[in-house]
Amino acid sequence: MTLTTERLILEQPTAADFQRFYEIYGDPETNAFNPYGGMSYERANTIFPEILSHWDIHDFGLWKIKTKEFPDRTIGFGGLSWKKYILEDRLNLGYRLDTAAWGKGFATELANNAITYGFNTLNKPEIFAIVRPANKPSIHVLEKCRFDHVGYLDDFPGLEKSLIYKLQRKA
Repeated sequence: MTLTTERLILEQPTAADFQRFYEIYGDPETNAFNPYGGMSYERANTIFPEILSHWDIHDFGLWKIKTKEFPDRTIGFGGLSWKKYILEDRLNLGYRLDTAAWGKGFATELANNAITYGFNTLNKPEIFAIVRPANKPSIHVLEKCRFDHVGYLDDFPGLEKSLIYKLQRKA
């Protein structure tokens, strides 16, 4: 499945995308707000097949993100997927972009497209997002996309709780 936005190409990832996934998710800079830091190769090798499997099971998931300007270069991964919030599965918006793609509005463009997809194509009533309190750029993206802060998630015991954001489909 391929979708396009004004500047982005969103594609279902394949096994061939693993190395780029690891480069982005393993980069300490892209994990500046993640208490665990950059993803290890072993962890990436566990998580990436789960991303591919999510597509197989649900027919949607995190997209491989490219720009129309440079369609041969993956700049990140993001979109919607089911995520366990301790005990409850919720439709979650998530993304991670290469540092070279930061500050260009790509996260907002992706998020807005994912929201439209979640509400109009998947027909879901709400979309959630989890963000670390210090991650001001991602909080800004969520607020720009009309998400509301609705709670906290103790996903890193002993550390400040993550923020839960929610966007409800308008009736």
